[in-house]
Amino acid sequence: MNDSRTRIMGRLKAALDQRHNPTVRFSGADQRMKSLPAGLIPKRGQAEGPARIAMFVDEAERAETRVVRLGGMAQVPAAAAKICQEAGSGSLKIAPHPDLQGLDWSAQDVAFGIGAGDDLVGLSRAYAGVAETGTLVLRSGADSPTTLNFLPDVHVVVILAEEIKANYEDVWAMLRAAAPDLGPMLPRTINWITGPSRTADIEQTILLGAHGPRKLMILLIDETA
Repeated sequence: MNDSRTRIMGRLKAALDQRHNPTVRFSGADQRMKSLPAGLIPKRGQAEGPARIAMFVDEAERAETRVVRLGGMAQVPAAAAKICQEAGSGSLKIAPHPDLQGLDWSAQDVAFGIGAGDDLVGLSRAYAGVAETGTLVLRSGADSPTTLNFLPDVHVVVILAEEIKANYEDVWAMLRAAAPDLGPMLPRTINWITGPSRTADIEQTILLGAHGPRKLMILLIDETA
């Protein structure tokens, strides 16, 4: 009886030691993800080319998001200045992303950093977009503070046309492919944003800005437009 118990406990200890080995744990999880069969993708999630961009814009606008098409990143400061003027804000809080820091902001009052409660307009850089629902994907990081996704009254997000994917599965594949560069780890937070913040908790009446930005605006960089 004692010999059987010793063998059983020995096998359990060996299994636990293996599970707590980071290399074994990560490789096991990676193998399970790679061996999973691909899920069924609906037809609307298979759009390609210009149809994909058109679907993204249509779905975003359906969710009460304003989409502004620009021909290049250099046009972002002027577009952001116009948005600030419309919102009655004299300043702009910007995510410290290299793509945004490299632009000419000399004509505006801007600050780079995390969002704060008194920021009226915030500008972020999207990681990706999902065409089938008009959704923006923002991952947390030093160059993409999550606070900017929730605290400003007006949230402006820059995205390139080529970063818009047809479906959610394609974005998750991108995130997993990039994970080895982080340790391997996914970002701590991944926000999927479709339209401005809203709730219908009170008498089923839609109220915008209840838990986040009251307005969501997308600056879509499409050099082929």
